[in-house]
Amino acid sequence: MTAIKPVEWLGDRLMIIDQTRLPQHEIYLELADVHQVAEAIRSLKVRGAPAIGVAAAYGIALGAQQIETQDLEDFRKEYKLVSDEIAATRPTARNLFMAVEQMDTAVGRASDVISAREYLVAEAEKIHDAEIDSTLRIAQNGATLIKDGDTILTHCNTGPLATTGSGTALGVIIEAFHQGKKIEVLATETRPLCQGARLTAWELKREHVPFRLITDSMAGHFMKQARVDMVVVGADRIAKNGDTANKIGTYSIAVLAHENGVPFYIAAPSTTFDERIDKGDEIVIEERSPDEVTHLYGKRTAPEGIEVFNPAFDVTPARYITGFITEKGISKP
Repeated sequence: MTAIKPVEWLGDRLMIIDQTRLPQHEIYLELADVHQVAEAIRSLKVRGAPAIGVAAAYGIALGAQQIETQDLEDFRKEYKLVSDEIAATRPTARNLFMAVEQMDTAVGRASDVISAREYLVAEAEKIHDAEIDSTLRIAQNGATLIKDGDTILTHCNTGPLATTGSGTALGVIIEAFHQGKKIEVLATETRPLCQGARLTAWELKREHVPFRLITDSMAGHFMKQARVDMVVVGADRIAKNGDTANKIGTYSIAVLAHENGVPFYIAAPSTTFDERIDKGDEIVIEERSPDEVTHLYGKRTAPEGIEVFNPAFDVTPARYITGFITEKGISKP
């Protein structure tokens, strides 16, 4: 099967798969400047914390290539505008800001404009390679937790589309299946944007992994019936104490897993951990457009003129987390 390349650097532009068009249409977009990359991140054409970080790095490198001045000080001033534009796209995912910080450090080492551009491209490629390597290790480490015959519940989308590599939580599941373990997956649809129904289902079907799609509100029912052996989800930011921000609905699943004695694991690269944030209350939660709640696949499903809450993430306290699966191994909160 052809490997998915959700983000690919083409030298003078960035190619992404438009995740908003999946699963009906597999469309690739070539982004020609930093503004297009920023828009793609904001509009979820590219999404998932690790993939956002990779796209952000390439977006900054692309923007830097198009700065025309040869004066290093002028270049750095214009570069700051490029970096700031990318940093402003989404507030919650740690990998985005990690990538921006690494790119800022790279440009700071340059002694001239030519080397600055070269350093930035090299740093973006380094970030990309690191994510591919770390997600492969996450998948291998996490697969050791899955036993033959297990049913694993997962939420949102955490496969290659979300990471540019093997995937985090979904990578763990796919790796266990490739090892020959007979498993089944329960994938939540993940309202309001249905990343589970649209993207996780698409990836699991491509890999021929047995799965059932369920609505978010069915998770507790199947846990109570003892039909879930483990929950594995991803993360967008992890605080110093282990509190974890992930796609909205994750907290509810964690509480249900705790109530029913189901192990609940977070799979994420070490770049998702933010030691500057002591606890989950300090994590900025992105509030997105009301249209994502009042509409489904572009069609209005709620009355006009109503008030809406639409936080993109919630925070699961560390006490509900059985362990973290990272590229360095499996650890407790």
